[in-house]
Amino acid sequence: MPDYLLAIDQGTTSSRAIVFDETGTSVAVAQQEFHQYFPRDGWVEHDAVEIWDSTLTVCREVLERAGIEAAALAGIGITNQRETTIIWDRDTGKPIHHAIVWQDRRTASVCTKLKTDGYESLVVERTGLLIDPYFSATKIAWILDNTDGARARAEAGELAFGTVDSWLLWNLTSGRSHLTDATNASRTALFNIHEQAWDDELLRLFRVPRALLPEVLDCAADFGTTDEVCLGAPVRVAGIAGDQHAALIGQACFEPGMAKSTYGTGCFLMLNTGKQALRSENRLLTTMAYRLDGVPCYAMEGSIFVAGAAMQWLRDGLKLIRHASESAACAEQVGVDNPVYLVPAFTGLGAPHWDPHARGAIMGLTRDTGIAEIVTAGLQSVCYQTKDLVRAIQNDGARLQALRVDGGMAVNDWVMQFLSDILNVTVDRPRVTETTALGAAYLAGLHTGVYKSLDEIARLWEQERRFEPAMKPALRESLYAGWLDAVERVCNN
Repeated sequence: MPDYLLAIDQGTTSSRAIVFDETGTSVAVAQQEFHQYFPRDGWVEHDAVEIWDSTLTVCREVLERAGIEAAALAGIGITNQRETTIIWDRDTGKPIHHAIVWQDRRTASVCTKLKTDGYESLVVERTGLLIDPYFSATKIAWILDNTDGARARAEAGELAFGTVDSWLLWNLTSGRSHLTDATNASRTALFNIHEQAWDDELLRLFRVPRALLPEVLDCAADFGTTDEVCLGAPVRVAGIAGDQHAALIGQACFEPGMAKSTYGTGCFLMLNTGKQALRSENRLLTTMAYRLDGVPCYAMEGSIFVAGAAMQWLRDGLKLIRHASESAACAEQVGVDNPVYLVPAFTGLGAPHWDPHARGAIMGLTRDTGIAEIVTAGLQSVCYQTKDLVRAIQNDGARLQALRVDGGMAVNDWVMQFLSDILNVTVDRPRVTETTALGAAYLAGLHTGVYKSLDEIARLWEQERRFEPAMKPALRESLYAGWLDAVERVCNN
């Protein structure tokens, strides 16, 4: 019997499950979108129960599509939207509040005060992160302060906190496992990435009771066994990593200097820095790449809040297109020299700007601007934002010779060519673009013995297409200057 691995890929707008065989080939996929809640300007929430229900549904569905029983699985790997914060009752397993999503900006004023009071250097030093509403710490405190009796119950050990991986694991194991991995822990702003432990001083600063927190394990570890009622047979959960870290693993970026960029709801560029936790001078994040056998590997990361979500907005909000796939035809019609700029700062701007108060704008409109120009600007905004990150990395002294890409937008040839042109670097697209889920499967396979080493996994990576820069320097500089002007106007508002 082949060694099948089930990857749970719980994202911001949908839950997916993919069955992989031991060669890293996808056997079957199931996906289900779920509801997004926007109770106020800059607030984004999910129903954690809906996250769990949709995850369980796709897991059962993908096994049926693959034609296998759960007993045929060597293990399960989980990858997840990071920073999204859930607190639940340990006895009932019920959330005490909607999940607060990573995009949410409700704690911006709290973060501003902490920075004004001079605490950012402490947070950067211990966690590699900036003080920002993006991370889990201030979200936890907000839920405890805005839910009746929650803070006292948390102090008494009656409540549990988790990022989405912990929430899914708790439900899969019927409450037996309250665990997370080092990558998800590193995104809370409560985890000391140098000592690899929850930090008491940060817990006091952000007013988070230690009794809430899960135990932190390696990315490939024994996270427990699923309850038989979930999938029909008990299965080992053997790998967990936040989505961007899982994508780095799926892209086999195991050597220092290797980089990947993932284009999903947001866009995240991660550069492996090996055993060194390098500190950025250009407002990038220092984070965990992964931790295996107790040994941490570090990375520099740039986080863009809105990438694919911009196209979702153009489709569902403005209804300019019916399907995201129509965007390529718009771009072919308009071409790269588009005078329209869309700055998708719907929930502020991430790296390297870190402006939670910025809001979106479309600029350069004229009487002859049409749908095609605005849609093309949406595609180009993803590439311009990536350029912001690459420029910050270069200013930190690193050099990108090539970039491995993945995620939904990576299949768009026009976007990938424009990305290569505007960055002036080679862009490599792998045969398997579902690298986030693949990375979770690899982690589970490492722990269960399907794979013997990272070298074995690296040999499985295959290039599907390479995009080489062909744009003239003058056009590249002119287009990017227009983008920088548009961003400056948004940040100054």
